Amino acid sequence: MDNKEVEISKILLEWENSKVQLDALFHKRDNKNAKALMEKGIKLFIQFLARSNDLPDTLDKSINYKQFEFKPVNVDERLSFIISRPALYHSYRQLSELMMEQEKLFVKRNILKKASKPKG
Repeated sequence: MDNKEVEISKILLEWENSKVQLDALFHKRDNKNAKALMEKGIKLFIQFLARSNDLPDTLDKSINYKQFEFKPVNVDERLSFIISRPALYHSYRQLSELMMEQEKLFVKRNILKKASKPKG
């Protein structure tokens, strides 16, 4: 595994841990504590989006979504909704979906990369 794949694995593992905690918080309707964890999850998604597109994960506040070749459909609108309402359960569901979709795109991209490498 190369360095980028290790970084992405760490991001996804951290998200899985956060997701377990978020499930419990939203189940208890503890939106106040869920908000801080959601903000962490949003940062993880943005890092994942950047790293899976071979970009540095130190993106500023205004994200230019056109720079990403591999991204979920309507990522800009969906992420804007999540960022503006991080304490909502619906935002959590959207963030979970974005993470899943991006992971699929990352895997697809790696398969395409390996298939296009000359054999030898």
